[in-house]
Amino acid sequence: MRLLRLAALAVLIVPILALSARAGVAPFDLAGPDLQVTVGRGHRTLPIAEVPNLAVGDHLWIRTDLPSTQSEHYLLVIGFLRGATNPPPRSWFHACATWKRDCAREGLKLVVPEGAEQVIVFLAPETGGDLRTLINAVQGRPGAFVRTSQDLDQATLDSSRLDSYLRAIHALDESTPEKLKQVAPLLGRSLAIKVKASCLDRIPELQAPCLMQGQESLILNDGHSTSIVEALTSGPESDLAMEASYTPQLSYGYYSPYIASVLDIARIFGSFTTAHYQYIPALATLRGEVLALSLNTPPSFHDPKSVLVTALPAVEAPQPPPLHAVDPDGVYCARKSSLVLPVEGAPLVFSTGYAHHMYLSLTGGDGKTVDLPARADAEQGGFVVDTSGVGAGSLGNIVHAALKGYWGFERFEGPVFQLVSAREEAWRLAADESTAIVGREDTIHLEASSVSCIDRIMVRDPAGKELKAAWKPVRPNEVEVKLPLQAAQPGQLTLLVEQYGAARPQPVPLQAFAEAAHLESFTLHAGDSQGVLTGSRLDEVAGLAVDGVAFVPGALSSSQGVDQLTMTAQDAATAAALTPGESGLAKVRLKDGRVLDLEATVGAPRPSVVLIAKSVQRPHSSAGSHIQLTNDDEVPQRARLTFSVRAKSPADFDRDEMIEIATTDRSYSTTLSLANGGITLENRSVAIATLDPARSFGPSAFGALQFRVVDGGVTGDWQPLATLVRLPLLRELVCPATPELACKLSGSKLFLVDAISTDPRFGHAVQVPDGFPGHALPVPHPKDGKLFVKLRDDPGVINLASIDTRELPPTPQEAQRARARHAAASPPPPSMGPPKPPAPPNLS
Repeated sequence: MRLLRLAALAVLIVPILALSARAGVAPFDLAGPDLQVTVGRGHRTLPIAEVPNLAVGDHLWIRTDLPSTQSEHYLLVIGFLRGATNPPPRSWFHACATWKRDCAREGLKLVVPEGAEQVIVFLAPETGGDLRTLINAVQGRPGAFVRTSQDLDQATLDSSRLDSYLRAIHALDESTPEKLKQVAPLLGRSLAIKVKASCLDRIPELQAPCLMQGQESLILNDGHSTSIVEALTSGPESDLAMEASYTPQLSYGYYSPYIASVLDIARIFGSFTTAHYQYIPALATLRGEVLALSLNTPPSFHDPKSVLVTALPAVEAPQPPPLHAVDPDGVYCARKSSLVLPVEGAPLVFSTGYAHHMYLSLTGGDGKTVDLPARADAEQGGFVVDTSGVGAGSLGNIVHAALKGYWGFERFEGPVFQLVSAREEAWRLAADESTAIVGREDTIHLEASSVSCIDRIMVRDPAGKELKAAWKPVRPNEVEVKLPLQAAQPGQLTLLVEQYGAARPQPVPLQAFAEAAHLESFTLHAGDSQGVLTGSRLDEVAGLAVDGVAFVPGALSSSQGVDQLTMTAQDAATAAALTPGESGLAKVRLKDGRVLDLEATVGAPRPSVVLIAKSVQRPHSSAGSHIQLTNDDEVPQRARLTFSVRAKSPADFDRDEMIEIATTDRSYSTTLSLANGGITLENRSVAIATLDPARSFGPSAFGALQFRVVDGGVTGDWQPLATLVRLPLLRELVCPATPELACKLSGSKLFLVDAISTDPRFGHAVQVPDGFPGHALPVPHPKDGKLFVKLRDDPGVINLASIDTRELPPTPQEAQRARARHAAASPPPPSMGPPKPPAPPNLS
């Protein structure tokens, strides 16, 4: 098996490298030098790995950690930046010669000056005028280095998430690959990594290679890391920064934040090569005080020599992590020794040391407080707390808990949780579930005041054998238990409920029977090809026949001890020909060969209608979306849908007849009637129905809608009606002068967009990541002012978006390149040829 995993990993290396080559991203796989960095603020000093942002007045200590055998002399230069349009003064640059003893031992001690926004670090090979050259480069194009600083920060944060994910997958693949199916979704949720669900359907030995395929493209935009590193997001400064760096703003939407950042850095540095220097990025890995630099380009020590460039965190206000509980209403057990509190929304909490000294503050009913250390664990999907130090009953039965700690230098207060202590519970079986059936897996429900502290549930059969039962909480006071009774014998069973912190399990008696199928009724309406058989133990039913029409079993459901089994006619036409009121003896055949008799009657036909026509009235406010729906079946959420139906059975509408409209999963539904004004009769057989989706369903409903008629409690068949879609608001499209660069599309609710392209075939589409929280997206240059949009609520339909485009004026460099292209494309002037000889004189 181990050889199989290695072979699978080897096979996948080629596609991974091919993907990187296509995206234009060289891997950062060359080890560079290390930097030691600490940050002091007030009376505290933190290692750089715990500092998400710098502040004016911070004390920086930076030192290179070069080997004693270092032969090339590097100049360490620290520069402060203050925006794309404001070159920094020369006094904001500090340098020390790393080959000299004082610099090698003491490093640089600096104070972040007033007005600084970014800190950039250079390691330049020693040449004549090296410091002056670096200062001139930064002062000449500060916007390029501002953008480089932001992209290096983005790449560092994204790389930390990817590295954490890959390390965890590698470790699980080496130790317990069978756990990958359970752990991978938690890793993906914690680190905002895209986990391919299809990988988890493979055998365990092939799951890890599949989950790691694509690597950098797995990173999703989480919004928080972008807000940490991005200072230029709107207004004229953002346009200037875009012009200075010749790269599309917000380019992280193209592939992933990591890939787009590296591509941007490559574009910027490609225009910076001089006779003596070329600039190459250094990706930093944070480990305590150490910034371990990695390179994706081999450095050169011949002209042009390579200057290593990296960045420190931005100088800005702190951006606390948007951490929240996965289930805000969840109740957790305070006595569980290794308590996991599921959280999400802030992947940097799991992949960096920015959140440190975290603890869970417990407050009992009497006001007593206990603080317990908390540790972020991406594999378990939350913070892990050791509660073994909390004594039984020391805080009471109900405990209020708050996650607290530090985010860099700032105090951080995270989500709150409700905990309960284990106690003797009065366990009881849910109503009508006092018995179980042997010979199959049976399901029961246990109720108590709280089920949060259950450790495990065992079943003891009449012979004294104990079997482990699968269970899951369905409500704070109810747990669903799957009883493995396939091989059990009838008799008295005992459920043993074990709780964390309890001395012994609590017994719950349960009687098990070997019950044969019990038949109650068979319901069949005239014109239908399906009926419903009601009773118990209907899993034993093999078939049914009524008046010569054979039915076969379909889906089986069970509720409150009653089974319902769908029976489908083998000959639909013959079943539909049965007349209402016809009665007879149904023959029910069991799997063991027995045949049971059951009285059956054909009921009246179910009500049915025919859809005549429908129309959609969009509100005037929807024009701001700038999206033209191309499919008549799509209905905007804030539109009004009117449709007409003709009665089929019965031929006339009854005044109590209603129309039910619902999503296909039945999570949203509403009923229209004459009484509530949703239905208006044109005549006795034609009705006009009006639906206001926003009022009836709320803002979160979407997808295919269906309708059916309800008459006297009897429901008709579901029929397709329309597709409900929610529209984003597209406000402005700003494009640089260079067509090859992306435009910036701004608006709100952009997470409702699935993909955007400039052609209807979506050959070069921009995919919007799940859960996108931003207000701007990069899109390709539109052709003829048109963009093609796929909505997340109905991605199979391509819609048209027409929005006015504001084009930025070309930079001098872009204008020069345009003139050069025009000159190269112009045809040369026609050749004059050699001079013609003079004409001979006219002698006539």
